[in-house]
Amino acid sequence: MRGEAGRYPLDQQTVFKFGKALGGLLQKTSGAGQPRIILGEDTRESSRWISGTLSRGIRSTGTELFYAGVITTPGVAFLTRHHGFNAGIMVSASHNPYDDNGIKVFSNSGLKLSEIQELEIEGAIEAEHSGDGPYPQEELSPEPEFLREYVSYLCGLLPGSLRLPGAPLVVDCANGSASRVVPLLLQELGIEARVLNAAPDGRNINFHCGSLFPAGMAREAHATQAPLGIALDGDADRAIFATPEGRIADGDHVLYAAAPFYELQHNLKGHTVVGTQMTNLGLEHALARSGIALWRTAVGDRYVLEEMLKSGYNLGGEPSGHIIFADLSLVGDGLITLLQVLRILGETGASFTEAVSGLKPYPQVIRNVPVREKPPLESIPEVARIIEACTRELGDAGRIVVRYSGTERLARVMVEAEDAVTVEHHAGLITKAIESTIGAAREH
Repeated sequence: MRGEAGRYPLDQQTVFKFGKALGGLLQKTSGAGQPRIILGEDTRESSRWISGTLSRGIRSTGTELFYAGVITTPGVAFLTRHHGFNAGIMVSASHNPYDDNGIKVFSNSGLKLSEIQELEIEGAIEAEHSGDGPYPQEELSPEPEFLREYVSYLCGLLPGSLRLPGAPLVVDCANGSASRVVPLLLQELGIEARVLNAAPDGRNINFHCGSLFPAGMAREAHATQAPLGIALDGDADRAIFATPEGRIADGDHVLYAAAPFYELQHNLKGHTVVGTQMTNLGLEHALARSGIALWRTAVGDRYVLEEMLKSGYNLGGEPSGHIIFADLSLVGDGLITLLQVLRILGETGASFTEAVSGLKPYPQVIRNVPVREKPPLESIPEVARIIEACTRELGDAGRIVVRYSGTERLARVMVEAEDAVTVEHHAGLITKAIESTIGAAREH
């Protein structure tokens, strides 16, 4: 669930019902003993009251609740799996602005709930009649041991003999969950860093900082000639990097650096990396030169992980910086991504610039076209004809993805190819075809 905090579905009544529905579901399905849930949150001003209201709903069913306080989303997934909790809850809207929030639930394996389980909880919420309130919040006190356990787990991912950077890194915490985790992690590892945006006030999470706004981090990395810079998002499940020259490196660059490293160590399962329809064609071609295949899924980390689990692959991710190292965690973790990058640099002796410089992303254009309706694109003759003609003309030298937004009345047109002029030309043709057939009327 995600939306504006205080409004449906994140109003107090629905949040309370959600907690009661989840607790009731676990009471029915968890067998002997009392079900147990671990709860964590990010730094938004609404996270505390949402957590307190959730807790009331959960405990009203007799389910035990343990509170980790401010921690990252992958931290909650780790604790759920590590302690065998029946479920884990993270209160966060990830990279969204502060006035949004959300509730994300993990199963006892540390995975997101299945769609069937989500539908069952939704049905229980709709069937619940809890009256008009009030819905008192519970005052929660975090147990600091949970954060220490997660940091200890992260520290154990780096070999003790690994050569660490001799100069300070630049780390942008987005005024989010990483603000609490990063200082402890760096201290434990003995890594010096200039830490940016680690003073959350409840409203500055993701505000012109973090992985959505990595330019400031990149400028600082360039100004200080840091070995690398990293920008995390509000709940630290994704990471964007920068070279000492200030060049921004996204998730495709991380996959480009990691896949050949894994392959040389005979640790890249299936000789394959899982990406999405938005993964740049330049990465696909670069990996192919190393004998590594790229398998594409629909956009979204859920689909990346589904394919990884189904086919037994262990490396995948998205350009947004959401990278899954499945041998270490089944969720994207920006801090694990950072540690894996440090491991690659330490074991190969390469600089970060050298590790990512071989990837030449193809020029890419994404156009958002307002539409008045969403009929299947293949059912619109003019649009289907233009897409087919452009695809045929590009051949293997380019790629076209045209799809509807899942939440807005938009058609998204993505075109990439080796030549920027060609990209603009084909994106323009497809955009005009959509506008002339199903485009929304412009306001005057």
